[in-house]
Amino acid sequence: MTPDDPVIGCTGVLVLGTRGAGGPGEVLVRVRGGSETFLAWSADPLPQGASVLVIDFRGSRQVDVIEWTDPLNASSGTAGGAG
Repeated sequence: MTPDDPVIGCTGVLVLGTRGAGGPGEVLVRVRGGSETFLAWSADPLPQGASVLVIDFRGSRQVDVIEWTDPLNASSGTAGGAG
């Protein structure tokens, strides 16, 4: 696979939490018209159910993720004061 795999930049939810350097978790990502699971690696442990952003593709269905909060889903219900 090439580094520009379509999964990079997608968001997902951890179905199994990551353990940081201790090992991967598993992420469910909406990509290619459906949902797919990948082994998910992160620098720090992330809990099951965390929203994440895929930042790199390692090949062999493995990705690097970071915790993600969608700025358009702000708790106030508005995006950047636009509402």
